[in-house]
Amino acid sequence: MPQAPDLWTWITIPAIGALIGWSTNWLAVKMIFRPIRARRFLGLRVQGLIGRRQQELAKAIGRVVGTHLVEHKDVVRSLNKLDFAGILHQVLERGLGPKIQELRGLPLIGGFLTEERVAAIRESIVQGIMAHKEAVLDEVEKGLAAGLDVPALVEKKVASFAVEKLEALIFEVASRELHAIEVLGGVLGAIIGLAQVGFVWWRG
Repeated sequence: MPQAPDLWTWITIPAIGALIGWSTNWLAVKMIFRPIRARRFLGLRVQGLIGRRQQELAKAIGRVVGTHLVEHKDVVRSLNKLDFAGILHQVLERGLGPKIQELRGLPLIGGFLTEERVAAIRESIVQGIMAHKEAVLDEVEKGLAAGLDVPALVEKKVASFAVEKLEALIFEVASRELHAIEVLGGVLGAIIGLAQVGFVWWRG
């Protein structure tokens, strides 16, 4: 009967396997981002995946966001939740206020523009616009469709990000999963080490 490996063998071989598995996966995760700028190593051009393919990544993210996540109708739907009447009141107050004060200094017209009449005119304008709110939103959506290119906007923003910022964003979202990949490499390395010791024992 083959002699059983000693305890030191059962510990060291799996430990070495775990270290190799963990360090290999750790390096693989790091190489997603690093080196940030292309470098030469043993005659080979080495650069992190994100830095090397940032433009393609930006285009893909822009396409997904613009096609599936943010559409013009979604923006309009969000606008529909705003307090339109309150916003219109503020806009009219800021826009017409100085002109009203100027007109009040004129003979005859100034006496007509009392606070009550100005408030009534402002309210009439707001109510008139609110009565056609859906038509206004339809025109807004048409304007967004013609002038707001969401995929291009997102692509431009992502492409202009520093790789360090992209790295921070990805780690903020997926740090747990990336860490799990490193740990899994160590676990698999330890299992392979145990299997090697067992195989040697069986063959011996």
